[in-house]
Amino acid sequence: MEAMPCQNQRLGPRPQDEEPATTATGGGGGSRLIRFAEPSEDSGCPSPDSSSSSSNGVAAAAVTPIPAGIGPQLKLLPMNDQLRELQTIIRDKKSSRGDFVFSADRLIRLVVEEGLNQLPYTECTVTTPTGHKYEGVRFEKGNCGVSIMRSGEAMEQGLRDCCRSIRIGKILIQSDEETQRAKVYYAKFPPDIYRRKVLLMYPILSTGNTVIEAVKVLVEHGVQPSVIILLSLFSTPHGAKSIIQEFPEITILTTEVHPVAPTHFGQKYFGTD
Repeated sequence: MEAMPCQNQRLGPRPQDEEPATTATGGGGGSRLIRFAEPSEDSGCPSPDSSSSSSNGVAAAAVTPIPAGIGPQLKLLPMNDQLRELQTIIRDKKSSRGDFVFSADRLIRLVVEEGLNQLPYTECTVTTPTGHKYEGVRFEKGNCGVSIMRSGEAMEQGLRDCCRSIRIGKILIQSDEETQRAKVYYAKFPPDIYRRKVLLMYPILSTGNTVIEAVKVLVEHGVQPSVIILLSLFSTPHGAKSIIQEFPEITILTTEVHPVAPTHFGQKYFGTD
């Protein structure tokens, strides 16, 4: 019996591998990137620049471009209104902790799913209950997660929800009180991590120093930067650029690049704010 091909095979380049647009589209339904505005003096909401507005009369601030010097190693999730709403709730200081955690978990799940999509798959043929042959793909084994404590631990459950038996290591890095430099205090990995592809989890990339130290520890354990996929929710241009300059082969996956990162994430997620 002839095999039944998968009907939704991807044709052409992946959307996130294409060069992102640098301007917002109007009401025609085109793709949009992140818009930020300066805060208004008489309103609790951001007030957009007066020179930019959409076709339906709602003003919008200019799109924040990805800074120069960051190449295809940085991948952004395709923007849509659902993603923007989750980002808005996480950034809103008025959001309750319940709404914050719920939205953060949803955003984490989206990032994790796309992170898994960056890992290798092999083609396979299976038999359906009706006896037909189906040509599909199967996830390759040999992957693991590593969370940078403490905020990175917020992403562990999202990874386990997608990969029930995946092994997860941990790294604890804190700033030295005297030198203000990132210092590794604890690291525990699967013993064969040097043979695995690593999903490194850290939700907020501000300066990038913590991630750089974490990658150095992984390299010391035999992990090549080319097999590390950094999963984050928000990144600053400086943070992403610093990481890629230090490790040009690493892959960074995030939902947003903007100079202002929600650095309150860990404290609010774990209820210590």
